[in-house]
Amino acid sequence: MKPSHIEHLGVAVKSLETAIPFYETILGVKCYAIEEVAEQKVKTAFFKIGQTKIELLEPTAPDSPVGKFIEKRGEGIHHIAFAVDGLQDRLNELDAIDIQLIDKTPRKGAEGLNIAFLHPKSTGGVLTELCENPNK
Repeated sequence: MKPSHIEHLGVAVKSLETAIPFYETILGVKCYAIEEVAEQKVKTAFFKIGQTKIELLEPTAPDSPVGKFIEKRGEGIHHIAFAVDGLQDRLNELDAIDIQLIDKTPRKGAEGLNIAFLHPKSTGGVLTELCENPNK
């Protein structure tokens, strides 16, 4: 698969209003974007650290994936995302070696990126996101 870099780390939070000032203080950088992804029932906030981003995820509904995550596990690291070239080809390769895919085809995520998730049952318990490399 060979990702080019870690695109972002997703962190589930109950409230962006509370979390953003905390992350701005500890990281020493300002949040550069807040966006709602209605299809995912989530509101996101982004911080850039070098080439990697921190994505805060606030559920907009209790039945959203992030809402269920927080209810079950509490706030914290939700997923890791890798930047890859040829996202559909990477998904086909992973499917061929029996990696369980949540998304068999890419879909739109935050910041307009094409994304797809791999199921934690196939990735050592880590929800893994692949993002079409925005630098290509």
